[in-house]
Amino acid sequence: MMTAKTNRHWTARLAILLPYGWLVAFFLAPFLIILKISLSQSAIAQPPYTPVFDLATGWESLKDAFSALSLDNYASIVTDRFYAWSYGKSLQVATVSTAILLLIGYPVAYALARAPRRWQATLVLLVVLPFWTSFLIRVYAWINILQHDGLLNQALIALHVIDHPVTWLATDQAVYLGIVYSYFPFMVLPLYAALEKLDDTLLEAAADLGAPPWKAFFAITVPLSLPGIVAGALLCFIPIMGEFVIPDLLGSSATAMIGQTLWMEFFANRDWPVASALAAVLLVILVTPIMIYRRREARQIDKAR
Repeated sequence: MMTAKTNRHWTARLAILLPYGWLVAFFLAPFLIILKISLSQSAIAQPPYTPVFDLATGWESLKDAFSALSLDNYASIVTDRFYAWSYGKSLQVATVSTAILLLIGYPVAYALARAPRRWQATLVLLVVLPFWTSFLIRVYAWINILQHDGLLNQALIALHVIDHPVTWLATDQAVYLGIVYSYFPFMVLPLYAALEKLDDTLLEAAADLGAPPWKAFFAITVPLSLPGIVAGALLCFIPIMGEFVIPDLLGSSATAMIGQTLWMEFFANRDWPVASALAAVLLVILVTPIMIYRRREARQIDKAR
């Protein structure tokens, strides 16, 4: 009997510790490596930075390596306007794209949640259907659509909307279009999950009390779907901030985001310390809204108690 209880106890502990072990191995440890490189100096060597920690050289060598670390790379990020511009551009694209995704995705998710039960699975399948093809192929397809003699210009000319081809490719509009198309399911699915659980009797009660449909929507539906809104916004905003492929293929030098700057520093300039510092600052920027939301949520729970 005691053996069975002990086994269940260790199984429960293991189930709790496994996620933490995963986070330590695949998040904390890589972040600490990036943090260490960000405090190093660029060098023409392999790896291309100094100092390099070598446990075989002894404790004194490790102390010398620690003393050689500095914040110079972070200072260069603050003083260099190009890096600030890249962060600003990424924030702009991520914020605007997330807002557009929410404006388009909420009505779609609402329609899915209000559709007959027998059709909901099929409609959700249609939303995620683009995921069955390669992300890169889908982006390249947009190049063919948006190019000077592409399908979009041909269709607009045929409909007499425009008289001559318009430049769509290598513009901010192309980047926004590619991002909204690619991240659309990430916004719709959390919203659908929240709206699908909505209790219809609340809306019926509001109607019985004389509330018009629009007022019931903003007073009941939107607040109750707030967890889905936040989840969808974070699922879109965070990866869009570090997006590389879409702005690189559909945008121009004027739409260079921080993901492209990171690639340039790592692979073109081989300045790993500066690139690591950029990545560390990006992580802080991305974690900040999550921490703010969690703190606000904790305060609301405390007030409810």
